[in-house]
Amino acid sequence: MTYPSKRGRDGIGPPRRRSWPTETRPTCRRREPTVSTTPKTTTLRQPLLRGIDLAGLTLPNRVVMAPTTRARAAGPDLVPTEMHAVYYGQRASAGLIVTEGVWISEQAVGFTNVPGIYSPEQVVGWRRVTEVVHALGGRIVLQLWHTGAASHPDHLRGEPPVGPSAVNPHEMSFTPGGFKETVTPREMTVAEIEKTVEDYRVASENARRAGFDGVEIHAIGSFLIPQFLSPRLNLRTDAYGGDAVRRRRLLLDIVAAAAAAWGGRGVGVRLSPYWTSGDAFTADEATLAHYDELVSELDDHPVAYVHLRGRDVAEPGATPDFDCIARYRQRFSGPLIANNGFDRTSGNAVVEAGVADAVSFATHFIANPDLVARFALDRQLATGDQDTYYTGGAAGYVDYPVTEWPPS
Repeated sequence: MTYPSKRGRDGIGPPRRRSWPTETRPTCRRREPTVSTTPKTTTLRQPLLRGIDLAGLTLPNRVVMAPTTRARAAGPDLVPTEMHAVYYGQRASAGLIVTEGVWISEQAVGFTNVPGIYSPEQVVGWRRVTEVVHALGGRIVLQLWHTGAASHPDHLRGEPPVGPSAVNPHEMSFTPGGFKETVTPREMTVAEIEKTVEDYRVASENARRAGFDGVEIHAIGSFLIPQFLSPRLNLRTDAYGGDAVRRRRLLLDIVAAAAAAWGGRGVGVRLSPYWTSGDAFTADEATLAHYDELVSELDDHPVAYVHLRGRDVAEPGATPDFDCIARYRQRFSGPLIANNGFDRTSGNAVVEAGVADAVSFATHFIANPDLVARFALDRQLATGDQDTYYTGGAAGYVDYPVTEWPPS
């Protein structure tokens, strides 16, 4: 089965061209990666292993590394270390790496030991990461994150977190003392909202200075941007709330600000229409219709791609729901990256059906830095050690074995 896609503004013709800044594409710094090519016969059989032009950024395959929080930036300055460079370098054979979510400001912090992109030291740390990834032939974008009301005073020197309104989202925040329930946030002023948009612009500029190939706006889960989209958490009656159009304004302002830092290009957006959590986030028809309108609006903005988290699978190994991805394929003419519950078989199928242009994998990449080679050779995948996901240190981070590639 094939699915229609939104090819142009009127639904016909080729998609509008979207491009990344030419100067961000690594050239002389690149050399052939250890895991670089796939056998021709295998490539032809697997759509995931075919190259693609992602808005002007050439990817050798469609296997995307999804953003995965790993909590390895120990220390108060939240600076990425040489271990981050090793971690991302090991996974440079991915068609595209999307980093873990990274803080745009001190106020954005809401999870222990996650790096930022708001200080000169952080920019230097990330530059080392991009140099390693590019030297291995990889492509990497930085995901920009603000937790909003899902943060906790323990992250903010005792101050309450901020949100669209003074409504507790009742989430759990990973603090230095472990997971703690969120508190009632302080409602942001319009001036604070405008400052946050500016923080995204500055973070985008910092990402460019650090050598990234683009940025991705973190707009999934229970964090700041989805909080503004939620009618249960956003009770404002000003320009940033009151109806669906105004609840979308923050995200669209952020996209415009980030795109300005990249000369109008180089910005992806990650969305989760099907996210459910307590009473604040539901995947009812009103929510999905809201996202219909949002994705259509993004199609008229300088967005390089949409990274869509689909509906949760019923059980591990079950085939993801292609229709929930196809719903938004019809509303966005640019590249669409599908995520959530995919494996080698379903990933190839969703690309072959024309529903998605690429597929991202999170937990598979944790334990399989050589995931592309394992897909190409149909090798068994390793299982990640969940006990070391957020513990810090090299164990469970940079010590997973890799498949010999090319095979002897």
